[in-house]
Amino acid sequence: MLAVTENETMIEAARLRKVYGKFAAVSDVSFRIRRGEITAFLGPNGAGKSTTMKMLTGYLAPTSGKALIAGFDMSLSRREGARRLGYLPENGPLYPDMTPRGLLRFFAEVWGLSAKEIRGRIDEVAQLCDLGSVLNKPIGCLSKGFRQRVGMANVLLRRPEVLILDEPTTGLDPNQILQVRETIRRIGREKTILLSTHILQEVKAVASRVLFLSGGELIFDGTADAFLCGKDPDERFYDLSHQAAEMKTPA
Repeated sequence: MLAVTENETMIEAARLRKVYGKFAAVSDVSFRIRRGEITAFLGPNGAGKSTTMKMLTGYLAPTSGKALIAGFDMSLSRREGARRLGYLPENGPLYPDMTPRGLLRFFAEVWGLSAKEIRGRIDEVAQLCDLGSVLNKPIGCLSKGFRQRVGMANVLLRRPEVLILDEPTTGLDPNQILQVRETIRRIGREKTILLSTHILQEVKAVASRVLFLSGGELIFDGTADAFLCGKDPDERFYDLSHQAAEMKTPA
């Protein structure tokens, strides 16, 4: 398969559907995200966001439809797609007794980076995620905000083209939220990012586009400005606006 060019699709859901018995968690969801876009993925609890993200990352097989990363079908070519993907789940696992430097070195070795590459790459991702002051402190002693940034640094080690981030600011205090958002903005200058969130301020702060899921269906796909201003022509936007108003909107 040919390499993806600058303007091509990096994340694609093609009529994705996931059914459990008689319950459709995700119903015929389709969208495309191009290189360099930061897209917010919104919806109330139970809307199907996590299920969709698990299908996109290859952790869950769709009942029907396709999930593609950089053009690779994650059901048929998961290994190729995964090489281009960095996935940070909510409360991603970390080893509290290790330091960020030790954790990053461990995973760099697991992923096959050469000894020559490892030190320079650790320095690069530590700078990108602003970890310089805590690189040699135990992860278990770090704030949740720093732990989230350690998780981001970890998924960036392999230079993925695509990042999928699931609720990266959940449970953080206001200062930590601002720090993690700034990290996402820096990363987004070079990567394609799909960001799941319940926080409308996050949309305004980092995203240029919004996907809104409700009841397993995609009911909004447009610019962040249109979403925040309520300019969607679809009559279902009234329901969407009501749901959005009930979502978290911290100052």
